[in-house]
Amino acid sequence: MPLKLSVNHELRTIDLAPDTPLLWALRDGLGLKGTKYGCGIGVCGACTVLADGKPVRSCMTQIGSLTGRDITTIEGLSADATHPVQQAWEAVDVPQCGYCQPGQIMAAAALLARTPHPTDADIDKAMSGNLCRCGTYPRIRQAIHRAAEAAHAPALRG
Repeated sequence: MPLKLSVNHELRTIDLAPDTPLLWALRDGLGLKGTKYGCGIGVCGACTVLADGKPVRSCMTQIGSLTGRDITTIEGLSADATHPVQQAWEAVDVPQCGYCQPGQIMAAAALLARTPHPTDADIDKAMSGNLCRCGTYPRIRQAIHRAAEAAHAPALRG
């Protein structure tokens, strides 16, 4: 039986078993390739997406558990890469290899949504589950602080 999922603010129908990991539904079922496969056991964070604004590991989350929830992927964070986190990532030149960055960005966006002015400790705690093989953690922290400042700058408030 097909499932209906709200992905990036669009109701999508997908004909996969309810126990299918969200990662594969996004990548193979819906063609959204931005979310990456890392470890497959939920510890690296490369596959992080948001469900109702909270970070979840899409490799471990079954699609059947997500009906009625709003799923946001890196593609849905902003249509034109103008989300403050995306802009800060580019300005600070965070990525090295870049593989983990979609998950890092999604975790950072969730952090800033719930903690608009995070401390270093807030950032470290929120980002601790997202691993970066290249060790760009200082730039990630710098970009999160920059995004927090930008999100609250008068010119960006709309």
